Amino acid sequence: MVDVGEKPATHRIAIASGRILMRPQTLRLVSSGKARKGDVLGVARIAAVQAAKRAAELIPLAHPIALTKVSVDFELMKNAVRVIARVECRGQTGVEMEALTAAAVGLLTIYDMLKAADRGMTLADIRLEEKHGGKSGVFRR
Repeated sequence: MVDVGEKPATHRIAIASGRILMRPQTLRLVSSGKARKGDVLGVARIAAVQAAKRAAELIPLAHPIALTKVSVDFELMKNAVRVIARVECRGQTGVEMEALTAAAVGLLTIYDMLKAADRGMTLADIRLEEKHGGKSGVFRR
């Protein structure tokens, strides 16, 4: 791991997103709340928050970070669900990996909740949208 001990603690924010493409009838299961496994977006939100908190356990050289906020939102699109994960901390290293992990696991959870209805779903465009804080400053896609 990189030594971040000498870096000052600053307010760090990262926002990541991704999409899961699916058939229209699968999207209707999400919006109607009638998926066989239950509340797809509710379960995916909890999974994404848990994933952000455990990113350092999954990414070998990521630092464990005391997160101060994790929020996960979903946008229903024409043929997809978009996830937006926002992660914050006050620390010596950024939270990009936590936000990206949250977005990816949120999408994987949606896949798991709906795979009986649509095995052809595709995860796409998992990416960092913004980051704030630290020496490198602001990044916006």
